[in-house]
Amino acid sequence: MGELTIPAVLGRAAEAFPDAEAVVDGDVRVTFAQLRDRVREAAAAFAGAGIEPGDRIAIWAPNGLPWIVTVLGAMGAGATLVPLNTRYKGDEARWPLTRARVKMLFVADGFLGIDYPGMLGVDETGAYPGLPDLKAVVTFNGDERPGVTSWSGFVGKAVPLADADARAAAVRPGDVADILFTSGTTGRPKGVMCTHEQNIRTFEAWAARTGVHAGDRYLIVNPMFHSFGYKAGVIACVLKGATMVLQPVFEVAETLRIIEAERITVLPGPPTIYTTLLDAPGRGERDLSSLRLAVTGAADVPVALVRRIREELFPQVVTAYGLTECTGTVTACSVDDDDETIATTCGKPIDDVEVKIVDDQGDAVPAGADGEVLVRGYNVMSGYLDDPEATAETIRDGWLDTGDRGRLDERGNLSITGRSKEMFVVGGFNVYPAEVEDVLARHDAVAESGVIGVPDARMGEVGRAYVRLRPGRTATADELVAHCRERLANFKVPKEVVFVDDLPKTASGKVRRVELKEQADA
Repeated sequence: MGELTIPAVLGRAAEAFPDAEAVVDGDVRVTFAQLRDRVREAAAAFAGAGIEPGDRIAIWAPNGLPWIVTVLGAMGAGATLVPLNTRYKGDEARWPLTRARVKMLFVADGFLGIDYPGMLGVDETGAYPGLPDLKAVVTFNGDERPGVTSWSGFVGKAVPLADADARAAAVRPGDVADILFTSGTTGRPKGVMCTHEQNIRTFEAWAARTGVHAGDRYLIVNPMFHSFGYKAGVIACVLKGATMVLQPVFEVAETLRIIEAERITVLPGPPTIYTTLLDAPGRGERDLSSLRLAVTGAADVPVALVRRIREELFPQVVTAYGLTECTGTVTACSVDDDDETIATTCGKPIDDVEVKIVDDQGDAVPAGADGEVLVRGYNVMSGYLDDPEATAETIRDGWLDTGDRGRLDERGNLSITGRSKEMFVVGGFNVYPAEVEDVLARHDAVAESGVIGVPDARMGEVGRAYVRLRPGRTATADELVAHCRERLANFKVPKEVVFVDDLPKTASGKVRRVELKEQADA
């Protein structure tokens, strides 16, 4: 593997597959050679805008060709990507923008009816109070206005392409390619730094295990602000010469149409995508015979569901496990594994990565025993951005503490049995109780709350909030849900609110979410 930077990998793909379709975005189709040309122009524009190697740029936009061109162009100029969840509200986005000292932000005007610059509080002069490092906001599809530059205005100040090429050639494997923000159980989200080499080696290994290859037509419906859509999607496709077919939002009827029209072969996603496809009205009227490979996450997938997916949709199904702090992937099944292995485990560690299960004293436990999941290898993050203390707490003697509990079987397959850090996953997105509880606490009727994840047939898990009201105050469940919906991305909003007279607490007064979970499971 000679190319260990993302610009070099794109150059290799353009040389190896110049006329193959690289991206299909609605009616727009570009080959790998054309994608490289667009990316060079974007890199030249970044240099012309004053972006220097190591500067951070953010993108707050849905899946689309502009997302891919912007990100690859920024990396070609030596910049670092900070992707933002399109469902974030203004305050949620401000933290990573501030923490990473982002210099340029790219948005899609009006996606889902949202005014992204407006949510950040742009004033009449075009400034963004509280974001002193933010020098420009660029819209992909809107007109220029105070505080917002058009895409044509951005590319109109480009340096010569030769200068952009020199920038791309100067990018080194150890340079930080991206900073993805992920929350802990307490405090604000932390920025996970991963290098070009880590991304390339990890997703070469992922593709080797899952079998994605040149000529595949890969439907990227997983959001590209998430490592599943960005790394297992965009980077994996550029590495292997597969075609990226893009869908901004999962809508099952449109997904079925795209599968048939574009002859999709690969469709990764959380289990909820497959259950929705299996039960979709009109599925039998579509020709889905092109489908070959499904790749899903580490959620517990019933063996019967894997068999049904294989019988009715995809001949090949694999499951995998990863986390942001490990460049997105730790283990993966193989397409040759049997249904039970795929349904009940996350497969074996990818090449040159180690997984160890330890007890509370840090000692390794035998096969089949439950314990803390530790990971060591090239895929372990460079660290948390500007947070050496949190980095040292998470990585000890080279081993990353995932915060998950699991076990290894005699063959080395990993099964996840729980989450020590109390995070839960809604439709493929991580939700951290402390963040939801903080928002609930802002309601004037709420004294305190405890939030947990509970099983859900469609989403895998959903949030349930246990709430104690202040004496003399009243609130309905619908009112508290609406309060959260105004302030949080929709996947973080509790589906249920349970009113209680008291909450279980530790000796120090912290809510015992573990006990709430035990009550819910009883």
